[in-house]
Amino acid sequence: MANQDTSIKSVTIENLEAAFAGESMAHIKYRYFAKLAREAGAEEVAKIFEDTADQEVMHAFGHLDLLYPKAQLTPAKSLEIAIEGETYEYTEMYPKFRHLAIEEGNQAAVAEYDEQIAESKEHAENFKRTLEKAAKRFAALAKVEERHANHYQHALDALNAA
Repeated sequence: MANQDTSIKSVTIENLEAAFAGESMAHIKYRYFAKLAREAGAEEVAKIFEDTADQEVMHAFGHLDLLYPKAQLTPAKSLEIAIEGETYEYTEMYPKFRHLAIEEGNQAAVAEYDEQIAESKEHAENFKRTLEKAAKRFAALAKVEERHANHYQHALDALNAA
């Protein structure tokens, strides 16, 4: 997960990844609990869960700041990381989970994993298209900037020749 050049992760990186996962799961779980509390008419309880969920997001962002330092992250790099994650989900993670759910006879989980495989593939493809569009826009911009630079160089050359 983290932006590491070595094949061996440090314990600190593994702990940051685990902490990020824990905070992320707490955020979603508390949002879910808030939804259930609100459905049960417990508005104050729902608000407590939502406030805590917001704090869990901030904790998760703190971990991400260390795992993916801002100075090393570009929109293109973010897209590459997202593509990698979504591709892992639909090619490895969910198919493995699906296989185990079939072995256990849990058809509800199989159906859930099938949906997630399809959606993760769609997400990866959307990220890929976005990355490709950004690369095309950058290439077009580079050509425009090259024309400007050539124009300025010609003007400078003419000035120096005079």
